[in-house]
Amino acid sequence: MVENFLAGGAAVSVLARQHGIGLTVVDCGVCHDFAPRPGLVIHKVASGTADALEGMAMTAEQRNTALANGAALVRTLPGNALLLGEMGIGNTSAASLLMSRLAGLDIVDCTGAGTGLDGAAVQRKITILRQVLARHPDTTEPLDALAAFGGFEMATMVGAVLQAALERRVIVVDGFIASASVMVASALQPLVLQRCVFAHRSGERGHALMLAHLNAEPLLDLGLRLGEGSGAALAWPLLLSACAILREMASFETAGVSRQDAVANHLTTTTDL
Repeated sequence: MVENFLAGGAAVSVLARQHGIGLTVVDCGVCHDFAPRPGLVIHKVASGTADALEGMAMTAEQRNTALANGAALVRTLPGNALLLGEMGIGNTSAASLLMSRLAGLDIVDCTGAGTGLDGAAVQRKITILRQVLARHPDTTEPLDALAAFGGFEMATMVGAVLQAALERRVIVVDGFIASASVMVASALQPLVLQRCVFAHRSGERGHALMLAHLNAEPLLDLGLRLGEGSGAALAWPLLLSACAILREMASFETAGVSRQDAVANHLTTTTDL
């Protein structure tokens, strides 16, 4: 999939080209060694996380390395906005675990079909995730939960969110996984939410509840579940339009229109319809 991103064939690659968004692909822990090439940043912590049923998904050192990698990456990026996205296998499970533990919700309400599981498979997924939560009963602090359940890409995004907020960048949050990373970051520093725009409400079962927990109102609700940052890229033109309206649209005062005239015109127009 990384090759597809770099070759320009992924959905987010197409959207990034269309809207002039700089695309940076980061290897946080893929079980494959990629040759260096333009557009690819190697921040591999390890070749995949460990089995959370057996122990912590990552060590404290690995978690801290991923957090530092995310912060360091943001410091190298131009612009005043960061669009977050990810691609990972099984990371809806990690997001569901983090959501259940940090938001205090039953894992049933946090778990969906991921890449397309049927009903029986979702129930098996819930059973396993419940066992994982029972395996780590004392991991209630955000960073401990991140180490117990999270993926390297999620820890990297947490570091990126914290750094972007520190630099007062706009953070455009994609779907379920990116939102889970923001949840961890906001549990560490609540003010990061002031910098976040939530792009969309995904089709993953727990995402609506997660957004409600964060008091976030997404821009789009299209049933997306692709990931990659595709929802953030789709929302980007709306943000540009909003900025243009705020910057360029005439106010009543500059247009020489009184508020009374505006109301009367609105009533006339409504009557005519």
